[in-house]
Amino acid sequence: MDLSRRAVQRCAAGTAAEFAGRRDDARDLYLQAWDGAVDDYERCVAAHYVAHLEPDPAEALRWNTTALAHARLADQRLVADFLGSLYVNLGHSHEVTGNAVQAATYYALAAEHGVVHRP
Repeated sequence: MDLSRRAVQRCAAGTAAEFAGRRDDARDLYLQAWDGAVDDYERCVAAHYVAHLEPDPAEALRWNTTALAHARLADQRLVADFLGSLYVNLGHSHEVTGNAVQAATYYALAAEHGVVHRP
């Protein structure tokens, strides 16, 4: 990820807060990243992180879908290394919301990008 970008820096700070057990702070930082995102790359990254801590499975799916939509619009060189993680999270969101077929599709895409889903 491009840590020279402010939205990505906020996501990195959110990750640090999350690892320190401060999930509410992390969620706030991820939302700040979303609010401050200036292009599709930053929106993709921010939405991905917002989805990560979203407690409502339907909302997590919505955020993950939003992240993918922005990934498709972003410079593909910037998102290439990010797609595996995005696909596995989309697979999980579909699995949790009861769509096993879509989940399998996204898990397969994740595997193509080097990220293997482990239930």
